Amino acid sequence: MKRKLMVIAVGLMLAATTTNWLPAAAQDTPAQPPQEDGVSLTIYNQGTALVQDRRTFELSAGVSTLDFTDVASSIDATSVSFRSLTDPLGTTVLEQNYVYDLVGSSALLERYLDQQIEIVTNDGTTFSGQLLSGRNGEIILRQADGQVTVIGQNNVRDIRFPALPEGLITRPTLRWLLDSEGGAQQVALTYLTGGINWTADYTFLLGNDSSSLDLNGWVTLTNTSGATFRDALVKLVAGDVNRLPEPEMYAMDMVMPAAAGGEYERQVEQRDFSEYKLYEIQRPVTVGDNETKQVEFVSAADVPARTYFVYEGSGTFYGYYGPVIDQTYGMTGITDVQNWLEFSTGDEDGVGAALPAGRVRVYQEDIDGAALLIGENSIGHTAKGEQIRIYLGNAFDLVGERTQTDFKFIGNNVIEETFQITLRNRKESEAVEIRVPEHLYRWSNWEILNNSDAYEKTNSATIEFRVEVPAGGEKVITYTVRYTWPS
Repeated sequence: MKRKLMVIAVGLMLAATTTNWLPAAAQDTPAQPPQEDGVSLTIYNQGTALVQDRRTFELSAGVSTLDFTDVASSIDATSVSFRSLTDPLGTTVLEQNYVYDLVGSSALLERYLDQQIEIVTNDGTTFSGQLLSGRNGEIILRQADGQVTVIGQNNVRDIRFPALPEGLITRPTLRWLLDSEGGAQQVALTYLTGGINWTADYTFLLGNDSSSLDLNGWVTLTNTSGATFRDALVKLVAGDVNRLPEPEMYAMDMVMPAAAGGEYERQVEQRDFSEYKLYEIQRPVTVGDNETKQVEFVSAADVPARTYFVYEGSGTFYGYYGPVIDQTYGMTGITDVQNWLEFSTGDEDGVGAALPAGRVRVYQEDIDGAALLIGENSIGHTAKGEQIRIYLGNAFDLVGERTQTDFKFIGNNVIEETFQITLRNRKESEAVEIRVPEHLYRWSNWEILNNSDAYEKTNSATIEFRVEVPAGGEKVITYTVRYTWPS
C-alpha cells in the first residue's frame, strides 16, 4: 500500500517556519521547557553584545544531549561558554555544536533531492515526481512516466513533502553532549553576538537668548540579532574597545553582567569600567528582536552655553608636503559664515557627566515658546569637564569674503602674500563677533609682517582673528605673511 503523504505547505519566500518540532537527535533531552533564571546583556557601541543566559534543566544521569534554543542567530559560535552553576565539577561538556540548518523551502528542497514530492501550482494543477533540482528559481521533477517537468518557483502555491527530514530545526540551537550526575541543574550560557547595537541620541533646547540650554540624552537600543531578551539586565559600554577581526580570535575576558539589583531613582547609572564608561539601566528591560527602544540616561537644565560664528575662508589645511609656490593655491571662494554652539560637560555647569558618542539635535525657543530645529550633528566620546563644540549650520545674514591683494617672490626661496578679509553683518540690530582662522599653508617657516587687527597663534600653521562686526556694517581685516624655505 502506498504510504500517504504528510502535507507540509512551504511558502517559498519564507526563511523558516514557526513549528516547535525538534530533531530525533535531541530526543534524549527532557521534553519539559527549562526554567528561565535571567538574562544579562552587555552591549558595546560597535554592534556587539555579550549575552549571559541562565536556565535550569532536568538532566539525565550519564551521557545526554542538551539543546539550548532561542539563542541569537547572529551568535559568534566560537565565543560560546557553557557552565553548570549547580554542579560545575560533576558536569563535563563532551561536545558542543551550533545547529543552524533551519527549516525553510530551500533547505527542504535540498534534503529531498532524488525523492518523491508533490507540487501544486497557482492554477491548482498537481505534479508528482522525483525531485531533480530546486535551484535557480526552478523545480525540476521526473514524473512516473519518465517525463521531466520544469516549474518556475513563482508559479508554485504549495510544495508537499512526505515528512520533515531529520536534522532540520526551527530555531538556531546550541547543542551539547554532556556527562553529568543528572537532576535539576542551573546552567549559564555566555556568548558574543552581532546584530545588537546602541547609540546615544541627544536633544538640546537652546534658550531664546542663546545663553543656556536644557540637555536630554537617550540610549537607543537596536536589536536585529534574531533573539528576544526578556526582562534583561542591560549594561552599555561606551568607548573604543579593541576587537580582533577574525571571529575565531574573539576573547571572552569582557565585562560579565551581574544579577539584577533593586529599584533605583535614576533610570541609568553611569560609572567607570576599565578605560571605558559603563551605563547600567536600573530596571529589567525586554529587548525584542527587530526592535528599537529608547531609555533616557542623562538630563541637565540651564546649562551655560553660547553660540559663536566662524569664517574659515582659507579652507582646510592638510599639512606641509613642500613649499607651495602656486599663487592661486588656497583661493576657495568660500563666503559662508558658520554658526557654532559651545558648552561644558563639567559639574560647575550642571551637566556633570561624560557624554558617549551620538547624534545631536539642537532646538531653540521662538518668541512664542515654540521649539524649532536649528541644527543637527554628532559628537564623539566626551569626558566630563570637556568642552563640546557643535557646528549648527551657516548664518543667513553674515557674509565673508577673502581676497589675495598681493603676491610676490622676494627671492628664490621667499614669498610675501597679503590678504584682505571682508566681513559683512546684515543683521539690523545685532552686532556679532566672528572668529577668522587663517591657515598658513605655503610653508612651516612663516612670519606675519603686518596686520590690521590682533590675532592669536592657535597652532604652528594657524592664526585666528576675533573681531566685532557692527549691525548693518562690515569689518575689514588685512595681514601680510612672509614664507622662507631653504634654497
